Parts: sequence; C-alpha cells; structure tokens
Amino acid sequence: MNDVINYLSRLVHTFRWNDALEILLIAGVVYIVYRSLRGTRGARLVRGFVFLVMLSFVIVRLASDYLHMERLRLLYEKLIPVIVIFAVILFQPELRRSLMRLGQNPLFRLFLKEGAAAFIERISRAADTLSRNKIGAIIAVERDTRLGALIEGGVELDARLSSELLTTIFWPGSPLHDMGVIIRAGRIEAAGCEFPLSRQAILDPRLGTRHRAAVGLSEESDAVVVVVSEETGKISVAVGGHLDRDLTTDALRQRLTELLQGSAATLTEHSLETQEPLAPKEAPPEQADPPP
Repeated sequence: MNDVINYLSRLVHTFRWNDALEILLIAGVVYIVYRSLRGTRGARLVRGFVFLVMLSFVIVRLASDYLHMERLRLLYEKLIPVIVIFAVILFQPELRRSLMRLGQNPLFRLFLKEGAAAFIERISRAADTLSRNKIGAIIAVERDTRLGALIEGGVELDARLSSELLTTIFWPGSPLHDMGVIIRAGRIEAAGCEFPLSRQAILDPRLGTRHRAAVGLSEESDAVVVVVSEETGKISVAVGGHLDRDLTTDALRQRLTELLQGSAATLTEHSLETQEPLAPKEAPPEQADPPP
C-alpha cells in the first residue's frame, strides 16, 4: 500500500503541462474514434477491446513491478504489435467507413457539389418511376443520428446509389420490397430494414404502414424519409415527425435539397463517389417495364 502511495506522490510531483496535453490528445482521439463508430456493432467491440487492453496492461504492470515477473512483461511487449494488427483486421469495416467520412470533411466539400446534385436527382427519379407505377417504397437518408441498429437488422448492401437499383429493390416480387432502404453517405447502406411505427393519433387513418413507419423514424431520428404510396402512387417526405404529402417530383427534389442543406449532413456529405453527368429527362411512359 505504501508503494502505491509513494508512486502516486511521485506522479503528482513530476506531472507537467505537456503531460496534460498528451492526455487530452489521447482522449480526443479515443472520443473521435468512438463517435465515428457510435450506433454500430463496432462501438460494442471497441468498448470490449479497450477494456481488455486496459485490464491486461494493469495486470502485467502490477505483476512485473510488485511480483517481479519480468518475463510476463517481456511477452506482453512482444504481443503489442500483434494486438494492433488484430485490431485493424477486426475493425476493418468500421475503419473503411471512417475513412469515407473523412473524405466528406468540409475541407473537401467545395469539390463535390455536382455529385451532391446527382444524389438528389437519383432519389427523385427512382421515386418518380415508383410513383408512376404505384409501387410502394420507403427510403431513409441518414443525417446526424446514426441508424446503425436498423441497418444491422436489415440486409447490408453498401452499394453504389442509383435510381435503377432503388427501383429494383422495391419492385413487386423482390425479397426486400416490403421494408425500408437506408442511405448513408451517398451509398445504399442496407435494405429490408424495419422502421419504428409512429403512434401519433393525429395521423390520417387512411395512411398505411409505410407512412406510419416513415413518420415514426423521423420522430426518433433526424433522418429524411421519402415515401411512395402503393395505393395512390403519391410521394411524401417525413422529417421531424411531420409528413409533407402529395409532392411532385420537382417538389421532392426541391424539398430534399432544402432539408439536406439545412443540416449538418449537407448535400456534399451525401455526394456520389462517381460524378457522372445527369442524363436528360425522358417523357414518362405509360407503364415502365420491370427491371431484370
């Protein structure tokens, strides 16, 4: 006990301002990593991994200093590089997403405006095709609130966003057409996701499950949710627990632009990886052929 007290006393007397700066830097890095993983299964893995590393460090330090188990400390030091490599392999998907978000930093947003416009255009075109064919759909665009729990409950795709893929997912007969799609950082992150239903008594009783799920998700997060009615083909947008109904394709395009520009997750944060020129809009056919 006296050894511990003496050690703490020496620590207090030798503590310098650069030691405090070092601790703050480490704490900042840990916070940034944890925040980037928040809402995913990676956050739980990080907590468990950090706990095991800290516990093993304390045990090895106590064993080597007070029980003179020098071989144990030597073995632990040799295992540190292996632990780092193991952590990189274990958290590879999360590290990949973090690097993608780094590319969405405000420093890079100036160069991504065209891709952001393509993002809005492809969602709008998919909604237009689904609306004309009266095919139900629900598409959630993730913003600040992470939707990791819902993504894990669906089918993870991590696919490049395109209007054709969105249309195919919701086309009748598709295994994923009854549930919702979540878009994260310009990519279709998951499909077949079940959204929470709203319990608002003031909602129109004629609204179906999709609309209630859209409002429910917008109540529990800041996501922007696009809904297409299967009965009427009308397009709606849910945000903040409020449902904007009967939108045209142009109105949807304008509404998405306003909502995404007015939040921390700006349009450029949802830009596409490939900035392709937008094709000219074609006259809508009477009935679109189903995708292959």
